[in-house]
Amino acid sequence: MATPSRQKLFFFLFALGFLIAFIQVGLLSIAFHKLGLSPETGYTLLITSLFGSIVNLPLFRMRSERNAAIPPPPMLFPFRLTVPSNTHTVVAVNMGGCLIPIAFSLYLLINTAVTPLQATTAIAFVSLISYLSSRPIHGVGIGMPLLVAPLSAALVALGLNPEASAPLAYIGGTMGVLIGADLLRLKDIQHMGPPFAAIGGAGTFDGIFLTGIVAVLLA
Repeated sequence: MATPSRQKLFFFLFALGFLIAFIQVGLLSIAFHKLGLSPETGYTLLITSLFGSIVNLPLFRMRSERNAAIPPPPMLFPFRLTVPSNTHTVVAVNMGGCLIPIAFSLYLLINTAVTPLQATTAIAFVSLISYLSSRPIHGVGIGMPLLVAPLSAALVALGLNPEASAPLAYIGGTMGVLIGADLLRLKDIQHMGPPFAAIGGAGTFDGIFLTGIVAVLLA
C-alpha cells in the first residue's frame, strides 16, 4: 500500500527498466513457459500490469488516528486562510498491483494442477512472511525487502507441488504480498494518516510485480 508521490514515477521507471532487462536476457520467456503462457500473452499481461499501476480506483474512506503533517497558514492572512485538518484516508485499489494479479491468480488456479488447499497454504505462508518483513515508511507507505517474498513463495511451492511449482509460486507470492504487506497493514496506514492510500500501490507494486516474475523463475 502506498501514498501518491513523486516516487510513483520512480517505481514505474524501475519496473519498466527491470522488464526491458529481463526481455534482453530471455528470462521472461522462461517464466512465461513455466506458466503455460505464449510470449504474446505474457508480455500483454506484464505491460498491462505495468501501465495499470498508475490507475487507482477509490474504495472507501477510513478515519485517520493521527493527522498528517500540514503546513501552517500564511501569517499575512491569519483570518482569511485556513488549512483543513486531515481526519480521513481514502483507500483505493491499484489495478496493476492488485486487480490484475488477483485475476491472473484465479486463472492459474482454474487452469493448472494447483489445488485450492495448496494455494491457500502458500498464500498464508507468504502472507505471514510478508507481514513480518514489511514496515511502514512515511512518505512512501509500506515497504519490504524485494527478495523475501519471491524466495518464500518459491520454496513453499516446491515443497507443496513440484510439478506445478511455477503457477503456485506466482499465486502464493503475489497474493501473499498483497495480503501480508497491504491488507494486514491497513492499521499502520491509519496511524500514518495520509489523505490517500492505494492497495497494491507504488510502495508494494514493485514487490508484487517482481515477486510474480522472480518466484516463477526460482520455482
